Amino acid sequence: MSPATCFPARCISGTTFKPFSTNSANRTLRTALFFPGHGVHRVGMISSWVEAFPKTSKPFIDEMDSTLGFSLSRIVSRGPNSELNKTENSQPSIMATSILILRILEREFGFKTKERVDVALGHSLGEYSALVAGGYLDFLPALRMVRGRAEVMAQCSQRARQRSGESYGMIALICEPDHLQSLISAIQEFLGPGSMGSKDDSSYEMSSIQQVLIANINSKNQIVLSGSIQRIKTLLVQLRQFGGHDPRAVRLKSDSPFHSPIMAPAAQYMRTKLETTDIKFPAAMPCVSNVSAVPFTSKENLKDLLSRQCVETVRWWDSIRYLDQERGVKRWIGIGPGKVGRNLVGKEVGRIPSKGGGVWAICDPREVEDVINALEKSEHEDTDDV
Repeated sequence: MSPATCFPARCISGTTFKPFSTNSANRTLRTALFFPGHGVHRVGMISSWVEAFPKTSKPFIDEMDSTLGFSLSRIVSRGPNSELNKTENSQPSIMATSILILRILEREFGFKTKERVDVALGHSLGEYSALVAGGYLDFLPALRMVRGRAEVMAQCSQRARQRSGESYGMIALICEPDHLQSLISAIQEFLGPGSMGSKDDSSYEMSSIQQVLIANINSKNQIVLSGSIQRIKTLLVQLRQFGGHDPRAVRLKSDSPFHSPIMAPAAQYMRTKLETTDIKFPAAMPCVSNVSAVPFTSKENLKDLLSRQCVETVRWWDSIRYLDQERGVKRWIGIGPGKVGRNLVGKEVGRIPSKGGGVWAICDPREVEDVINALEKSEHEDTDDV
């Protein structure tokens, strides 16, 4: 095997991406750890963990609140919803809850993450949890960065509303699996160049219709549009009248157009912040980028892609297919609030556990032992087949 093995350039929806090259590109990865993104938060989501595991939870929460300079834990535990739903609160709370659950697994159940997990990834905001789990970022600096990024994102949304008088957010489109590629092509045709994300920060000045973006490609039958809600609705009318598509549209729990050109100031914030953040590379395990859908290849590559993630399409479906089809991942463990991540992964790799594999989610303390037992069983089955 050559020192650096390259996968051929891969193409999705008419966009060609550079090949991935790394010394470990051919190593089989068996177990993936994945984390959820924005929208899975709810008041009380840490309460059961704090009650069940106070020894680990209370010092963690105290450190979190001290680092942020205010009691985020109170908002997460007691609400009100209006406070938790604010981007600057919901995003760090999701990330912190995910890492708290991971810490409980490690310290209360003896789960050795770096020995039993081969690769990490996270959906959108969840990418920061994955980077902490993989050893690239320390938790507290990452938490401060997520809070700062969320504050800038909230400001971007407020400024966009003030300038245009329109409402902003995200709408998921669900279609038949065999219609997805033609749906994406039709959207690109209506929206024009840049609808899959742009590296050019000047796009922040584009008109509202141009600021509609394909924010996520989540699965074989689901994408998410981000931008002006009125402009997205206009696009849907165009798709139905002239594009031959009639996808089911679902408004997501967000009043911000994440992964759109409107978030260009957040991308710039991240570029500046990452220059002064301690990043360990290489780290304990590969971590898959939302933007490239393959693992980060260097410290500079991580800085670039993590910044661009604010304004570019989250290629979640590509990421799952890459790990499933090219790297041999058989076991998928979701950690964090909600079951959205597990459901999206399950759509691609199958929900039913197979010999030596399976898809699980740990969102509640009552699930931990069952998941760990199922994981251990699948690990033994996998070893028996070697």
